[in-house]
Amino acid sequence: MAFEYYIQKGSKKLRMGFTTGSCATLAAKAAARMLLTGLPVDTVEIVTPKGLSVEVPVQETVLGDGFVSCAVQKDAGDDPDVTDGTLVFAKVSKTDVPGIKIDGGEGVGRVTRPGLDQPIGAAAINHVPRQMIASEVQAVCDCFHYEGGMSVMISLPDGLRLSKRTFNPKLGIVGGLSVLGTSGIVEPQSTQALIDCIGLELRALAALGRDSVVLTPGNYGEAFLETQPFLKNAPTVKFSNFIGDALDFASVSGFKHILLVGHIGKFVKLAGGIMNTHSSNADCRVELIAAHAALVGSTQETILKLMNAVSTDACIEILDEYGIRDEVLSSLLGKIQEHLERRVVDGVKIGAVLFSNVHGVLGQTVWATELIDIMKKLSEEK
Repeated sequence: MAFEYYIQKGSKKLRMGFTTGSCATLAAKAAARMLLTGLPVDTVEIVTPKGLSVEVPVQETVLGDGFVSCAVQKDAGDDPDVTDGTLVFAKVSKTDVPGIKIDGGEGVGRVTRPGLDQPIGAAAINHVPRQMIASEVQAVCDCFHYEGGMSVMISLPDGLRLSKRTFNPKLGIVGGLSVLGTSGIVEPQSTQALIDCIGLELRALAALGRDSVVLTPGNYGEAFLETQPFLKNAPTVKFSNFIGDALDFASVSGFKHILLVGHIGKFVKLAGGIMNTHSSNADCRVELIAAHAALVGSTQETILKLMNAVSTDACIEILDEYGIRDEVLSSLLGKIQEHLERRVVDGVKIGAVLFSNVHGVLGQTVWATELIDIMKKLSEEK
């Protein structure tokens, strides 16, 4: 059964897919139900964090001694995802200890370096998929009045081979893939169609008489904006990795106030003048942070630690260790502001807010406070 949800990207209609996290959750739910009832489950359904339901066939069912294992096939829709078509397995068994224990087996990577979503030694199953799996398995237990615990082992038999085509080895995730997904849904990233869509959204806002807009990359930015009462109702456009294109469209459409809100993992690249932040285009996050640490007089030891960090969150922890977070971020934000102003036309007031999922708001450029006040007024008017 096909996953029939679509999005319009410019002139193209693209089919969405679902994440490895959704696959793991679906497989775990089906296995838990079979374990508690002893009855076959042909199809399984969940509602993703995005609010879309996913119903799929259950494959490769094995009823063993005290466990059930089954699989769900990944469907990435029209997105060019290396995991498209792979099988995601869940093996579920009862335990005497209450609660849902989740771990990774064959083909699921292990975290070996700090600064990632999971601690060192843990399976690379990110926190949202873990929450999804635990919630669905617990719901099955509650439905059948089972009060014991459950052990859930997620595996991707093709994961080790596929991981060599990802950034996992560089990040310090060894032995396989990560189980990912913040919304449970994969939105296709057809480049030209997406750029066209960004322009269309900005022109539509301008046609309504808007001259102020919040620009944010995607899911992380949207989730952060929802936590900011003064921003969540402001006119907002997602630009994925195409910051430069979004700024060009906003400029020619007549916007006078542009506030960018984004995760430091993407926005730190702006300090290097990088206007397409996809990792395949430029991945110099730690290098930029290390360079600005050097500019504020950091030692060679500090710079080497930053250069060897696996993520921007890990870099923030190093900056805190040496007591130089504010100095380095101030230097980075100054350069970000410089590159933003260079990209837009004269007369546009532009600024940026940087945040981290781990450390919260990290800082903002010189015009951000004034722009936030403007967006707050817009939210109140709405």
